[in-house]
Formats: sequence, C-alpha cells, structure tokens
Amino acid sequence: MRIATYNVEWFSSLFNSNNKLFNDNGWSGRYNVTRADQTAALGVVFQALDADAVMIIEAPDQNRKQSTVKSLEAFAAHFGLRARDAVMGYSNETQQEIALLFDPETLVAYHDPQGAFSGMEGATGAPRFDGALRIDLDIDATEDLVVFSKPPLELSVTTKTGFAFRMIGAHLKSKAPHGAKTPAEVMSFGIANRRKQLAQAIWLRARIDEHLAAGTPLIVLGDLNDGPGLDEFESLFGRSSVEIVMGHDGPGALFDPHAKQALSRKLGAAPTSSRFWIRTEKRFLQALLDYIIVTDDFRAKGAKWRIWHPLDDPTCWENPLLRDALVTASDHFPVTIDFDA
Repeated sequence: MRIATYNVEWFSSLFNSNNKLFNDNGWSGRYNVTRADQTAALGVVFQALDADAVMIIEAPDQNRKQSTVKSLEAFAAHFGLRARDAVMGYSNETQQEIALLFDPETLVAYHDPQGAFSGMEGATGAPRFDGALRIDLDIDATEDLVVFSKPPLELSVTTKTGFAFRMIGAHLKSKAPHGAKTPAEVMSFGIANRRKQLAQAIWLRARIDEHLAAGTPLIVLGDLNDGPGLDEFESLFGRSSVEIVMGHDGPGALFDPHAKQALSRKLGAAPTSSRFWIRTEKRFLQALLDYIIVTDDFRAKGAKWRIWHPLDDPTCWENPLLRDALVTASDHFPVTIDFDA
C-alpha cells in the first residue's frame, strides 16, 4: 500500500465556482505558470504516484460556492486516478484545506475527530481540533488561547485486508510578522507566532499520546512547516515542531527516516521536500517541511519512504516528463510511504 502527502501550492485557484477545472491559459497562483500548465503537471505527478491515498495539504477551498470534495473528485475523474474518493474534516478560512483522496477499492477512510469539544473558551490537554487549547505560552502564569488556523484532519482508516489505523493530516504554520515596522517588532512578532506554532505541535502530540496509550497504529503526515536547522528560532526554543510531534527517543517516539537523518546532522547534506525562490537573494531555498511520521506498526510492515524530489531522486531525474512536472506543479514535492497492508 502507498500513502502520500503532497502540499499543492494554490490548488484552489485551478477550479471555478462549479468545482470544475479552469484548465485554460489564465494565470495560476504559481508565478509565471498557467492554470493549464499546473493542472497538466499535477496530473502527471498524481498518475506517477499511483497512491492508495494522498493527504493533500492546501487542497481546494471549501466555501458557499466551492466544495473541496467535489473539486478533488472532479480532478481525479479528469485524470482517471484510482484515488478518486475525497474526504475532508473541518474547513478553514485560509483557502488551504486539508483533505484526503483515496482509492475506495483498497481502503475506507472517514472523518473521525477525537477529543472533547471546547469551543472558543478552550480546554487543556487535547480538545477537539476545531476548538481552542488553553496553554501558558510565555510562562507568565496566565493561560493563553491557541487555535489551529488549519485544524488537522483526523481519519479512521481500514484497508480491504482489515488493517485498521488512524491518520492525522496536519499543516502547522507560523504566521508572517504582518504589521511589524521595525526589526525589533519583526523579532517580537516572530517569537510570538512561533510560540503559537509550538503550542499547536504540543496539542497534536497530546492527541498522539492518546492513540499510543490505546495501542492504535498511527500515521501523522503533512507539512509541519518547521524542522531542524530551519531558522533562528530553533536555538531560542530548543525544539522544533517536528521534534515535539515525533517525541523523545523511546517507547513513545514516532519515526520518519528523513526527519531522523536531518536531526542527526548539524552539518552536511540533509533531505529536502520543498524548493522556494528567495526573490531578495535571487536563489532557491530548499527545506525539509513534509513528513510521514509513523508508529512502529508500519515499520514492522516493511515501510519504505521516498521524497519525490525532481533533482535529488534518480528515478524522478531520469524521467524528464515527471521531473519537469514536479517543478511546475508545486513548490513542495510529494512524500510517500509504502508498506504491506
């Protein structure tokens, strides 16, 4: 079985209000890429992945005029994908939903949120992800309220062979320092926003601990937008979101080989899953942002991970059609895990 996570930049801009692909020469949300070109590139990538399920980060918008599920199912039908059924959880206001495309012939997946509903009054521990978490962010003996701008998608999944597991799709993000006018304000806003992101990771980890206590096989996947050595805030806070979600080494730790490799290397090359153009510096920045983090149940089933990086993965590099499609389709590249189901 193959499970993928894929952050598709501005997927929403490829669909009209009737959930149909524009597939024309209008500009997409990606710089200097038409909607037709991005659509075609995504078709090549999804067909090459041939996954049983794809956790899509930045899925098409859910609003009064547009449906995430209908848009994704229309996309799957257009390209004849076997992962053709879609499911999502709580919508958000960012035009970047979290949703799963899956093959109904190989597995069944449905939204199954956990935790008590807290509302905006909040609760401690691990409340439902569409509520608020009460946590002291700045050690001032006063509880702060933290919310997810993109509530994680919690799924109950069962394969046709009867293997049941949980899946959590996540997109953790630290807001840009909007409104900051001085370097000091940029730093202050950045620290406050990173605190909120780490609090979201703590919240997610609390849910993970509940599943571990129940002995439930679990996959946490998506864009954690954070990782070892990514920015100056890591040294300030000591741990990245990735480290919090994975847990300390020992019985409660989850595993992702790319994260493990990056965490073990302070110098030297590390895996990357994204490629961004830094306009002010006129260069590309590559970073490891996308993860598939699992319990040992999947390693026992022969799990193998792969980052579909067009420049680093030899198979992708040697296939010019796929290589170019990966560059055109998004600023992130898919990550997959294969295991015996």
